[in-house]
Amino acid sequence: MSKKVRVRFAPSPTGPLHIGGVRTALFNYLFAKKHNGNFVLRIEDTDQNRYVEGAEDYIVKSLNWCGIPFDEGPGKNEKFGPYRQSERKHLYKQYAEQLIAKGKAYYAFDTAEQLDGHRKQHEAEGKTFIYNWHNREKGRLVNSLVLSKEETQAKIDAGEDYVVRFKMLDTKNEGSHQTIRTSDKIRGSVSFQTELLDDKVIFKSDGMPTYHLANIVDDHLMKITHVIRGEEWLPSLPLHIKLYQALGWQDSMPEFAHLPLILKPTGKGKLSKRDGDKLGFPVFPLAWTDPKTNEVSRGYKEDGYFAEAVVNFLAFLGWNPGTEQEIFSLEQLVNDFDLARVNKAGARFDPDKTKWFNHHYMQQQLDLELAIEFQAKNILLKDIDVNYIALVVGLIKERATFVSDFWELSHFFFVSPTDYDEKASKKALKEGTDEILNKVIELVNSSEDFTVENLQTNIKGWITDNEIGFGKVMMPLRLALVGALQGPDVFEIMYMIGKAETVKRIEALMKTI
Repeated sequence: MSKKVRVRFAPSPTGPLHIGGVRTALFNYLFAKKHNGNFVLRIEDTDQNRYVEGAEDYIVKSLNWCGIPFDEGPGKNEKFGPYRQSERKHLYKQYAEQLIAKGKAYYAFDTAEQLDGHRKQHEAEGKTFIYNWHNREKGRLVNSLVLSKEETQAKIDAGEDYVVRFKMLDTKNEGSHQTIRTSDKIRGSVSFQTELLDDKVIFKSDGMPTYHLANIVDDHLMKITHVIRGEEWLPSLPLHIKLYQALGWQDSMPEFAHLPLILKPTGKGKLSKRDGDKLGFPVFPLAWTDPKTNEVSRGYKEDGYFAEAVVNFLAFLGWNPGTEQEIFSLEQLVNDFDLARVNKAGARFDPDKTKWFNHHYMQQQLDLELAIEFQAKNILLKDIDVNYIALVVGLIKERATFVSDFWELSHFFFVSPTDYDEKASKKALKEGTDEILNKVIELVNSSEDFTVENLQTNIKGWITDNEIGFGKVMMPLRLALVGALQGPDVFEIMYMIGKAETVKRIEALMKTI
């Protein structure tokens, strides 16, 4: 690529960042790093009515937690700043006025009530109201195309509310039919029939642009080379192309790539927060507390997911490396990522697959680091040597998906059983079990070198020599140590809890027989 690659992630601070937004940020990040480019964060806060306190900070923290920090943005390497659109509003008006001067846009004074009346009238006639080339100059609509310059200026001077609409089609020069054909780096050739599109509002009388104008102006001024965004923006592409052309920027227009939707687990419809609430999985990277309602939404971090696992499973929501490989580090993703391998069709979200990824990354974590986290989350462990906890973690993490699973899998390493599983007891405790356990106690007490290997040799040797079924010994022994027929190797448990505690637990079970 001849030009320095510059991509942008441009979320609106209207609430927590949805996992679909994180996927968009990730793909922008991967593309930028693949081509030694810059990943820009721009905050698109033109809609001040929907602005939510704390949302921008949440976005930044989410990107940092995922390990995909922006190179350039609010407060960081502000080469093309400011990066909040609310701080750039002085820029947009001149471009709106430039479009009006060129005859590419016009003032419209229609009130919301008037437009609603037009819609209802069209509905009554079985039609759809579209504010565009076929009706904007017929006198029923109030705009500067039908008003004189003096009438238009008088309305503006009087403080009447207005919007600036972009002329999607100029019938004098283009006729009423025009097809826009362009190339999308994911979807290939795409085309749009512009006579079916409306004249979008690009600027409002409150001095704020709409997304469409601000997006084009900012991408141009920030020298964005590739716009990688969600599929929901594909219908806006013809307007954006026309805006570039109308402003004379067609030669510097970025390349576009529209990512597929992330679908519900059923494969039907876009994934929403409600789907996560209903099926028990988060749809936000970090937990979020709504500042108005104090409602708390779950986050992947707080639910116990590793950032590496989140990045890995998000990469596979729409992208395919073309091989059987599924586990990718961030560095590997950067090396292998290619927009040409992003699918057009929606990507079905699979909650079980996300857990599969997390289980894999659990196994890659250092036992001591996991032990520190485990101890911090469980008050019963606060006085226990963290190195002992790390040894326990090493024995049980293979069966865990989250750190929150650890206590259920390992509690017997820290506290003696207070009761015994009823079904396990019926299965393990038979006639003669007390005699067998007495012999096990004898073997344990006689083991001078109390190691896993010695315990295993002595007890298994005794079982073999006396031709006793292994289940008759090992099941009641496990029940005594754990309280159930579960857990890692019995001899590992005995070694970890020590000789005295092992004997104590066996004797406690014998009292119940």
